[in-house]
Amino acid sequence: MKKIFKSTGAIMAIIGLMTGAQAGAQTTLVKAARYLDMDSGRYVSPATVLVENGRIASLSPSAEQVNNADETIDLGGRTLLPGFIDMHTHLAYDIGTDWVTEPVRWTEADFALRGASNAKKTLEAGFTTVRELGSPMNVSSSLDEAANRGLIVAPRIFAANSSLSVTGGHCDVTGFAPGILEGDVKSGLADGADEFLKATRYQIKHGAKVIKVCATAGVLSFEATLGAQQMTMEEMRAVVEEAERHGVRVAAHAHGTEGIIAASEAGIHSIEHASIITDEAARVLKANGTYIVPTLYLSESIDYDALPAPIRKKAEDVMPMMDESFRVAMRRGVKIAFGTDAGVYPHGDNAKEFAYRVNLGQSEIEALRSATTYAADLLGVSDRGLIAQGRYADIVAVDGDPLEDITTTETVSFVMKGGTVFVAP
Repeated sequence: MKKIFKSTGAIMAIIGLMTGAQAGAQTTLVKAARYLDMDSGRYVSPATVLVENGRIASLSPSAEQVNNADETIDLGGRTLLPGFIDMHTHLAYDIGTDWVTEPVRWTEADFALRGASNAKKTLEAGFTTVRELGSPMNVSSSLDEAANRGLIVAPRIFAANSSLSVTGGHCDVTGFAPGILEGDVKSGLADGADEFLKATRYQIKHGAKVIKVCATAGVLSFEATLGAQQMTMEEMRAVVEEAERHGVRVAAHAHGTEGIIAASEAGIHSIEHASIITDEAARVLKANGTYIVPTLYLSESIDYDALPAPIRKKAEDVMPMMDESFRVAMRRGVKIAFGTDAGVYPHGDNAKEFAYRVNLGQSEIEALRSATTYAADLLGVSDRGLIAQGRYADIVAVDGDPLEDITTTETVSFVMKGGTVFVAP
């Protein structure tokens, strides 16, 4: 019997509990007032989306297809958007009062259970894909596998597993006595091109879909400098060349200008944070087609009281630089994708990054593209990022007009991933 769900009343509330129930339906018809075509930046009204086997089968279904749909979900006057993509998350982390000592107190199970909880929050916030840039003990690949098996509620995960770092660098856990939590190439620590090649191969062997390197010093580590370059050009090129042989892309944590330029010249695909961009750095980034993934909302949301004094000082120094660098990048036409560094601030608040960017001068449609079409391009995939035939049925709905009020993205009223409904009005 065909089921018809309306957007009001107790019946739709039931759908909110059916986190996996609709996966078994052959065809689902999703109706709404309109959907946003990300390519043109225009609305298409009304929205009638036919979903079959987890993908969008048609945006203009025939009368027969409409009548024969196994289920119909009527979202009334809402606006449909492609599922959002966050290109920089840390699902297994939360900055809190004890975060500095967690690496020597917690087990893989502790981090995995936290990651599963945060993954659910992230999906329910409308983010149907994330790029998970660094987790302890290969937890992010485990979360990806658990999600694929239906064991947890989670976005699609592009997992980096352990970040790659020079000894004593930003992605090496420092601050403990010698002999405590010492790493090696298996945990991502490397010195010299040969060791970085081995470290890259090891992460890919254990499920990494992206490689993250720490090209410069950072904020949340006990280094004295903020953005000094830490990896050599030869080390970065070794990672890129090996990763590309496996069809895997590379992201570089980089705050300082010298490291940003070096990472771009080495062929790295995206610069994370990109805190200190000069006109010269922007020129190099644009010439090489390198994306940046700023993480800007941090300046409003990070819990400064949870940071040890030397780390807090670096955080307070760098945040204003990040805002200005974002403006420089926009002026110079650098490619920009959406990322949040969620984990450094509460998971589930990812969409607040949109409004922060718009307040700095980015248009609403460009902010939305950064988390859809541009993010998909950076991932190197063509199966998501648009509401279009053949794409994954990764769809969110908002109650207003995000091109007029971008904050509507902060409260999604409907989330579908692969044809399965996880949030409903």
